[in-house]
Amino acid sequence: MQFFDDTNRFGKEAVDGAMKSVSAVTKGFQQIAVEAGDYTKRSYEQSAQHFEKLAQVRTLDKVIELQSDYAKTAYEAWLSQATRMGEIFSDIAKESYKPLEAAFPNVARPDLNRTV
Repeated sequence: MQFFDDTNRFGKEAVDGAMKSVSAVTKGFQQIAVEAGDYTKRSYEQSAQHFEKLAQVRTLDKVIELQSDYAKTAYEAWLSQATRMGEIFSDIAKESYKPLEAAFPNVARPDLNRTV
């Protein structure tokens, strides 16, 4: 009877850990969607402002200056966003692994399973 109780407890812990892991991934993807939407909105607004400025310029050197400034700003914004997304993906991986690590401690440290 003890075997069945242990197996049942282990199964429940595994399911609970998997559910927590899935929940962490879901929350992370929601955060990614929000971040991507915000970045897209900011990028669109900056592009619209840039084209409005370009429409008012009358000299080629000013066009080149504006375009260079815009390219630099857009690149820096993209790089910042890419870094932020990388951090979010890393956090998702860490958070989704924590419940599984708690449920399967020997899987997290396979060197403990070895016999000498």
